[in-house]
Amino acid sequence: MIQIVMGALIREGQILLVHRSPNRPVYPDVWGLGGGHLETGETELAGLARELDEELGVQIDPGSAIHLCRLQAGRGGESVHFSAWIVKQWAGTPVNAAPEEHDEIRWFRPEELPPLAHEPVRTALMEAMR
Repeated sequence: MIQIVMGALIREGQILLVHRSPNRPVYPDVWGLGGGHLETGETELAGLARELDEELGVQIDPGSAIHLCRLQAGRGGESVHFSAWIVKQWAGTPVNAAPEEHDEIRWFRPEELPPLAHEPVRTALMEAMR
């Protein structure tokens, strides 16, 4: 089983999304939340903090993260489990610290959200932002 953790940075009613490079083997050329694979033995919040630091250069307070939703794709050993979180508190200015993974980052108002790699996450974000 593969575990993925993702975080929605929220600022002044806007959500930060990353645009996955068209060269990525999985989910190329789509918008999504920053995040990635959990390492062995890592908790979701520790993985979220590490991934958002690696990809966006921000340091989150894991205790301030609010769980948004969970998704599962596939079955058995090949299944992928996604966990999405809302993050309203962090230190640092978000930048594209992983240009090999993303070709753009951008803030969006909820009504401007583009289609995401995982549409149930988009739906959950829209509901959470109301």
